Amino acid sequence: MKQSSLQSPWLSGRKVLGTLIIILGASYAIQQLVLLMQQQQNVRYAFYAGMAAAAATAGGALPALFLRRLSQKLHDVMLGFGAGVMLAACMFSLIVPALAILEQTGTSAWRSSGSVALAVLLGAAVMLLVERLVPHQHFIKDEDRARGLKLRRSWLFVFAIILHNMPEGLAIGASYASGDIAAATALATGISIQDIPEGLVVAMALLAAGYSRTLAVGMAVFSGLTEPVMAVIGAAVLGDSSLLLPWGLALAAGAMLFVISHEMIPESHRQGHELPATSGLMLGFVLMMLLDTALG
Repeated sequence: MKQSSLQSPWLSGRKVLGTLIIILGASYAIQQLVLLMQQQQNVRYAFYAGMAAAAATAGGALPALFLRRLSQKLHDVMLGFGAGVMLAACMFSLIVPALAILEQTGTSAWRSSGSVALAVLLGAAVMLLVERLVPHQHFIKDEDRARGLKLRRSWLFVFAIILHNMPEGLAIGASYASGDIAAATALATGISIQDIPEGLVVAMALLAAGYSRTLAVGMAVFSGLTEPVMAVIGAAVLGDSSLLLPWGLALAAGAMLFVISHEMIPESHRQGHELPATSGLMLGFVLMMLLDTALG
């Protein structure tokens, strides 16, 4: 009894200290973010665009509060549509601008192409490494749905969604760091559009895995907050160095291509709906291409 009474105040003190450290750390981070946004216009725009993408994810997840289920065919079309938007964004909003920036510096065509190609591969390799190192649960596969997932594993789903959203946020930040606001806005608009069905797919997948409606929607909404964080990091880091900018754009493209090929396209084809999923991909690709050429 004495030992337990001695441990209780100690444990309570540690909890209070931990909470205080978290509050102070969050306050400092918010203060630095406000200062950064005041000093750098591109970071401010990237943050707003990232928040818009997060809001789109949240808006897409909300119907899960009322829907019973999402048909597998519609699920696959939505995944294909998102893959198409991201694929066009990789090409027109990230890789092509990266090549143009390098060519403007007088770099030869072969060297520019080689540098961008290397950065694309590096971005994919980074995503592969993160995917291997960070514990997470692939939330959209039947074999995982059938395991009777428990609440304590919810963070594995969150980590999976965060890994999926990281390249999108980084792409937004890198695009605004380039200084081409129109092109960056087109990219952010396309990503936000594809985040709407993505938010619904994530929420419905979690709902199918046995989570409550409130928790499924809440986790989908929370996952979208990755995008403004990565957008700010991308804009802040790349905006200070014109040398790093084309590499950052191409690296973001490689990371997005990894997600498209490793996760989205295989999942959209897994249930035999290749044609609807491919139609969704084509529609998403064309929509993003039109946004990029019209706004950029």
